[in-house]
Amino acid sequence: MPTVGVKRDFLFKALGRTYTDEEFDELCFEFGLELDEITSEREIISREQGDSKASDASDVILYKIDVPANRYDLLCLEGLVRGLQVFKNKLEAPRYRRLSPDSGEPQRLIITKETAAVRPHAVAAVLRNITFTQERYDSFIELQEKLHQNICRKRSLVAIGTHDLDTISGPFTYTAKAPGDICFRPLNQTKEYTATQLMSLYKTDSHLRHYLPIIEDKPVYPVIYDSNGIVLSMPPIINGDHSRISLQTKNVFIECTATDLTKAKIVLDMIVTMFSEYCAQPFTVEQAEVVYPDGKTCIYPELAYRKEKLSGEFINRKVGIRESTERIAQLLTRMCLLSRPTGVSDEIEVEIPPTRPDVIHACDIMEDAAIAYGFNNITRTTPRTYTVANQFPLNKLTELLRQDLAAAGFTEALNFALCSQEDIADKLSKKISETRAIHISNPKTAEFQVARTTLLPGLLKTIAANRKMPLPLKLFEISDVVLKDESKDVGARNSRRFCAIYYNKTPGFEVIHGLLDRTMQLLEVKAARGEGYHIQAADDSTFFPGRCAEIFVRGKSVGRLGVLHPDVISRFELTMPCSALEMDIEPFLGHTAEILLTHDVPMQENFEHQFPVHSLSQPALPSRLPMTKTVFGDLSSQAGLKALNDFLADRSYIEGFTVSQADAAVFDAIPSPPSQAFCHLRRWYSHIKSFQTERARLPSAKSQFVLPPTPPASPNNNSEDDIDLFGSDDEEENTEAARIREQRLAEYAAKKSKKPVLIAKSSILLDVKPWDDETDMAKLEECVRSVAMEGLLWGQSKLVPVGYGIKKLQIGCVVEDDKVGTDLLEEAITAFEEYVQSVDVAAFNKI
Repeated sequence: MPTVGVKRDFLFKALGRTYTDEEFDELCFEFGLELDEITSEREIISREQGDSKASDASDVILYKIDVPANRYDLLCLEGLVRGLQVFKNKLEAPRYRRLSPDSGEPQRLIITKETAAVRPHAVAAVLRNITFTQERYDSFIELQEKLHQNICRKRSLVAIGTHDLDTISGPFTYTAKAPGDICFRPLNQTKEYTATQLMSLYKTDSHLRHYLPIIEDKPVYPVIYDSNGIVLSMPPIINGDHSRISLQTKNVFIECTATDLTKAKIVLDMIVTMFSEYCAQPFTVEQAEVVYPDGKTCIYPELAYRKEKLSGEFINRKVGIRESTERIAQLLTRMCLLSRPTGVSDEIEVEIPPTRPDVIHACDIMEDAAIAYGFNNITRTTPRTYTVANQFPLNKLTELLRQDLAAAGFTEALNFALCSQEDIADKLSKKISETRAIHISNPKTAEFQVARTTLLPGLLKTIAANRKMPLPLKLFEISDVVLKDESKDVGARNSRRFCAIYYNKTPGFEVIHGLLDRTMQLLEVKAARGEGYHIQAADDSTFFPGRCAEIFVRGKSVGRLGVLHPDVISRFELTMPCSALEMDIEPFLGHTAEILLTHDVPMQENFEHQFPVHSLSQPALPSRLPMTKTVFGDLSSQAGLKALNDFLADRSYIEGFTVSQADAAVFDAIPSPPSQAFCHLRRWYSHIKSFQTERARLPSAKSQFVLPPTPPASPNNNSEDDIDLFGSDDEEENTEAARIREQRLAEYAAKKSKKPVLIAKSSILLDVKPWDDETDMAKLEECVRSVAMEGLLWGQSKLVPVGYGIKKLQIGCVVEDDKVGTDLLEEAITAFEEYVQSVDVAAFNKI
């Protein structure tokens, strides 16, 4: 929100009374504003630059007031005071008028066709016989700067120029010329400069250097001349010093050049309406004529009033009040929206002044009525719709996955949702047209040009920034990506993705594959084709050829995993191999992620089980199970209800993330609505009750939570259950039998201890990869065989072609499992960094 700084004493003088800080804070709140800070110029400079710089600063009290970003009429003291005075019924909203000049023709601004290449639009107006004081002048300049930073988007859409009309003569010409052909003395300079020289001069200016990129790459620069060839301004950079305004200026010529004509009209209307009160005829503006290259002529400023009609019932219903049509019209008039009842039912006619371009819909008018009524005065009522709070299923699944992935040894990273085009295209060996990326129309920096379509670049950049951390680096992220989707009303959709990366001296594909298996295990998806998941080889330019697999779940592709291509790794300034996994997690929800949880119910809920009565043509609801015994205990007892209440403390459903038959079964096992003491159970009970009409369509339960009824006991006491077929005739074992048993156990243990211990061994086939085709493979094998450990025996080896003249060493060995591990073996071999790039386990068999 923009912040407006005003001097307290000057503000109170304009308002006609003084307020305490608390009273003015309350007034701002009532008007929809916020008093952000009470400070002084000395305090601000002391805080930002130190006490030494603040010694000569003023101690005048300043109010820093936050205003809504679309209320351009409140960005200066004049508009703020006017709005508060009308709000307090101390002033009627003024009527702004556009007048023709008393002395003949209006000022004319002629636009040439050359401006089409840079800033094709312009508007103009004249403030005639205005009186400036120092405070008014400062406010006039500050409003221009506030508008430049707000609606003008730092002068990229609109640039404002104000000139002393008595120092120049019309008609004025707005054209565009080559930089070398423009020469004038800019504001606050003592000599003339060409446009090219000015661009170099202002590159070090802390204020103006931010606006240079708007036109510096253009072949021509915009410029405005008067009839004598005097330069008024070179928008959007700087005005000419010749026509600068001062406290003695009486007539102000205002011009706004723009790339957006609508924004230019709003900006011009805002400036002239705010400061026309200081003219000899208050709230009047002298019109100016703008002639376009095609001969079309327009008169500005427009100062257009428009009327809207809406019903009092609409405002009452949306705000939650019950006011008459006349009362609502009075409330809107207090917000500078002159209103009156039309007499047709409860219809209200609202006049929108030129100072309120923020009013574009009936909801904006309704909001102003709510502000004028006072949000604190709206009676608190219970909504007629009843909702059961529940975590969004997709977010709940995300949180559960995060915990288990962290438990698997991976560290979570959070990256920006925006990135550069290069990150998602060139660096991943893809074309930007293939990515379905959403582009930012006016990106602030090259780092934030598009919405990310994959999580992979963000994790790779995170690793690049943490290369000095101990290896291996194992990162993951679960966040949204944005993809184009013509079926959506906004043309795009969010997709929740899971991405993980393993970065080490070895690719570690088996680590990423293992993480995939663990994730599928958590998601309760079996490793099987058809209804489970499986992977199959795929080609992807981001991954190394032959080391990429596509992930299929229930026959649909959800993602990919594999070893990243060396070119991709090097583009992110990494030097070691890397494996990655990325997949969509939304398909694992089972139902749509957007589940409606709102149901209309009566205000006073009847907690008895009174389900809707169905016609004979509809299937009858299943009858309630008579059993109250469940895995939580007997739900007819307080202990059973407490156990179920504790179970539901951090759960929304009995099983899974959506309602199922398990919830319906447990619901039926509760004989009566739970009391207020069981808050979690009561929340669940109310939620499941709302699904009674759709019970038949609920998914089946995976487990049984309600215990089946116990068969009645047989009257015959000599049933088979009472017969102990393996019991001893004597209930107590005698001492002799115990001694014999202990003796036999000791003999068996002694006999077993004499048998030789079986040593577990494994046969391992290793793939040892060199750096390139120039690596001495004989020396590499010699280094590998030089690795000696107790329990390690090297076997046969051979060279296997990989591609591009590169061969890898495939060597077998036999190890004792208790003495030699694959990790230890790989670490010893990769220590020969001069020859060995990586080591992979090609085969592993128990002997």
